[in-house]
Amino acid sequence: MQVFTGDLIVRRAHRGGKANLDVANPPLIADAVVVATFHTHPNPSAEGWEPGPSPGDTSSAWLLGVPCFIRAENGIYTTGPVSRRGGVTGGAGFPP
Repeated sequence: MQVFTGDLIVRRAHRGGKANLDVANPPLIADAVVVATFHTHPNPSAEGWEPGPSPGDTSSAWLLGVPCFIRAENGIYTTGPVSRRGGVTGGAGFPP
């Protein structure tokens, strides 16, 4: 999010594997902070995949200090904190 205007900026992470995605090192954008992460769970639950947040999703959201949104075949899930840890202070990227 651009701190001064409140505009949301979206940057796509590199493609992950079938069950992993690294969002830990977003590009730094001047006067912007990370307020959430978003990814999909495209693998079908009919094949045994869990559509909701995995333990890794939850732990990374708490570690990174921002909510994690997940789009799955049966809806949208959230995990982690309800908002960015510490508000929009702390410089570019994830909160300290």
